[in-house]
Amino acid sequence: MIEIKDVTKTYQTGDIAFQALKGVTFTIKEGEFVAIMGPSGSGKSTLMHILGALDTPTSGKYYLNNQDVSKLSEDHLADIRRDQIGFVFQSFNLLPRATVLRNVMVPLIYAEVKEEERMTRAKEALKAAGFDESHFLHLSNQLSGGQIQRVAIARALVNNPKLILADEPTGNLDTKTGEIVLGTFQRLNEELGRTIILITHEHDVAEHAKRIIHIRDGLILSDSKTHNRRVIKHS
Repeated sequence: MIEIKDVTKTYQTGDIAFQALKGVTFTIKEGEFVAIMGPSGSGKSTLMHILGALDTPTSGKYYLNNQDVSKLSEDHLADIRRDQIGFVFQSFNLLPRATVLRNVMVPLIYAEVKEEERMTRAKEALKAAGFDESHFLHLSNQLSGGQIQRVAIARALVNNPKLILADEPTGNLDTKTGEIVLGTFQRLNEELGRTIILITHEHDVAEHAKRIIHIRDGLILSDSKTHNRRVIKHS
């Protein structure tokens, strides 16, 4: 599904150049659950932006579903973000005075999906994310942190992307609520076959994935299957 070949990224500020990625290579198969872990400044956020078609490499290649994303125009990158990738962010990015259903339907509005189909697909996505149907018409500012993140996961699912990219999705949650959210990702991967890429700086969060890519100073330090994986039983 994903092939990264010798990717570099250099940021230029005046005469000063900073190389955030220094030649990164790896592949991710469809249906994998992979954590990309590293400390602040390691290059993981830069890599996340490239994987999410939010930015392009300075050099190297990025193939997503056999398409070379490396040199695409901004319009083509926007199409990929809309149709092939679902994003879940630490900050949730929900509309605070909109209902749960309305928040999940927003991507479908931009995709010009008809209203009746928007409603159906939003409800299906919320159920897939493990969200309680009795709260569908609640405003997002009436929800707990864990509920809000499940709405964000549903919003990421609603366009039926094969790839879910989660950037520090438990960063604003307490430990117990974070475990619930990570369990949701595990279920989406195991039961629905979604490919999950989890960006984190926390080792105990990364251990919920099946594979961990450890990045530091713009280079991959290790890439291995997760030992002592933390599996959450689904209720």
